[in-house]
Amino acid sequence: MSNYKHIFFDLDKTLWDIERNSRETLLELSVKYDLTGRGITSVDEFIVEYNKINDQLWLDYANNKIDRHTLRFDRFRKAFALYEITDEELSTAFGNDYTGIAPLKNNLLPYAIEILDYLLPKYQLHIITNGFEEVQFVKLKNSNLISYFKEIITSEKAGFKKPDSRIFEFSMSLAGANTQNSIMIGDSLEADIIGARGAGIDQVFFNPGKVAHIEKVTHEIANLEELLKLL
Repeated sequence: MSNYKHIFFDLDKTLWDIERNSRETLLELSVKYDLTGRGITSVDEFIVEYNKINDQLWLDYANNKIDRHTLRFDRFRKAFALYEITDEELSTAFGNDYTGIAPLKNNLLPYAIEILDYLLPKYQLHIITNGFEEVQFVKLKNSNLISYFKEIITSEKAGFKKPDSRIFEFSMSLAGANTQNSIMIGDSLEADIIGARGAGIDQVFFNPGKVAHIEKVTHEIANLEELLKLL
């Protein structure tokens, strides 16, 4: 591993705890918009259904099937539709509030800061994310992560989304890196691992749920702390 000089991290679900931050935000908004009074008797169930819809829409966005506006608002419109709520004003207001509040949350995955403190003196660290640029920078600043990274590459900045190999090529060029001295760490098999592999970059698949798969990966970890033994 000593040949590596550049480490590229995904942000959401790899360092920034999107599940916890999203849940906190949705619980707050469920009170503000009185979701129980609108017939959603189980907010926990609503969050589970929302997450399924959101994950699928993000996949569609990565594959250029929908645009960011559709992603941002359809996830709530479709979630509310499951409960026969068709109030477009509610979907729009709820979506705007979510986008404004969630990035201000600062919950991180276990050992995120400890690992970054360990890696920073040894490597140049960078972010590659499909998340919206203005949102991701808010997350990085509010969770005190931004100072760790030399380059922060969003899909909007690169003009391509993971898993397109061109976003990895753009990122390496911007960072002054190459395929031999770079490694990508992320939680998404398709976007991070298959994408990086397609660009000729080694990968670390962060798989805390130990989800079974058949993909060939350079390394696989279930906890960020395991990076201490790899890097």
